[in-house]
Amino acid sequence: MSIVYQTNKQTGITYAYENEAYWDKEKQQSRAKRKLIGKLDPETGEIIPTRAYKKASPQKHVPAKQGPVPITKIQRRFYGATHLFDQIGQQTGVQEDLKACFPGIYKQMLSVAYYLILEDNNPLSRFPHWQRLHVHPCGEDIPSQRSSELFQSIEEENRMAFFRKQGKRRIEKEYWAFDITSISSYSEVLCQVKKGRNKEHDRLPQLNLALLFGEESGLPFYYRRLPGNITDVTTLRQLMGEFNVMGYSQVHVVLDRGFYSQDNINGLYKHHQKFLIGVKLSLKYVKEVLEEERENLQVWSNHHPQFGVYGICRTLHWDYEQHRPYKGDTLTEKRRAYLHLFYNPEKAARDQVEMNEYLTSLKQDLEQGTRKDYRMKDYDKYFEVTETPMMLE
Repeated sequence: MSIVYQTNKQTGITYAYENEAYWDKEKQQSRAKRKLIGKLDPETGEIIPTRAYKKASPQKHVPAKQGPVPITKIQRRFYGATHLFDQIGQQTGVQEDLKACFPGIYKQMLSVAYYLILEDNNPLSRFPHWQRLHVHPCGEDIPSQRSSELFQSIEEENRMAFFRKQGKRRIEKEYWAFDITSISSYSEVLCQVKKGRNKEHDRLPQLNLALLFGEESGLPFYYRRLPGNITDVTTLRQLMGEFNVMGYSQVHVVLDRGFYSQDNINGLYKHHQKFLIGVKLSLKYVKEVLEEERENLQVWSNHHPQFGVYGICRTLHWDYEQHRPYKGDTLTEKRRAYLHLFYNPEKAARDQVEMNEYLTSLKQDLEQGTRKDYRMKDYDKYFEVTETPMMLE
């Protein structure tokens, strides 16, 4: 046994250690055990013993200090996009509301949503491969069978609770926009896939999706799957009824002109619903007001520079009707409405150029004998075609 001295470079204090050498049979080399016995007095050169430390109480367990842990697993995973989604979910309250309404499965729901956004059109069967390369809330694999069970476990009551929570976060801040989109499908087993009309004019059966979202935030918080043969007009009544169920009373709804009908307008008035709806220029009362205000639509005082358009507002009186079964009569009265007319000269110029190009293409089809099926109505609408018989000499 010997004494070894070691100086701390930062403090300048020299410590004395008992050094005991021994032979390590496993490593087949000489090793040493050291025990601190004190520090060296710089003036006398004597060893000052270290003070005795109190032993820890037997009731308290002091964990031993761990040494370096060897690396046993090497993994490379992407985190940027999913971290961005995490932050969006926290700031918009989506994550908090999902946790409150779906406490047992909200992490799986978020992971599936992240996958569907990032992988676009890839099926859920590829989720196991994706999750190995990405950090996500669930942190585990969700096999295809488990994902089906996940969707089936979403109850209507929990879903409506989520809609209510999301709606209340924005009910005082923005307008709500409502629209219906169609999704074509080759499925022959889905009961809601039915023949209907869509903007693509394809002949496939379709599924309609009704969506309600905040106009400024762009965040959806209500949806309904509807049969493909249900029209926009029919759906509005259901929406008004579910507003009452969800506890929304003072809501400003923005609708496109596909929802315009006398029954729908009367229904909105009946429920005292604030609304803004697009109308067709072919309506009689719209054409009358437009003819009266056509020149005023290009007057500088009616220009709105923040939108780059001219606009005027006229007060109208809507012929309101309400059928009352309990009285066996129909209530008729006048309700106040406002007609907003807008004119965008830049868009009008672009539309004129596009219309000229379209008419030119129709004329070329007629001259070359290459008529297209989806243009047949326009050929008859814009052109009168006469054929001159050929003269034989």
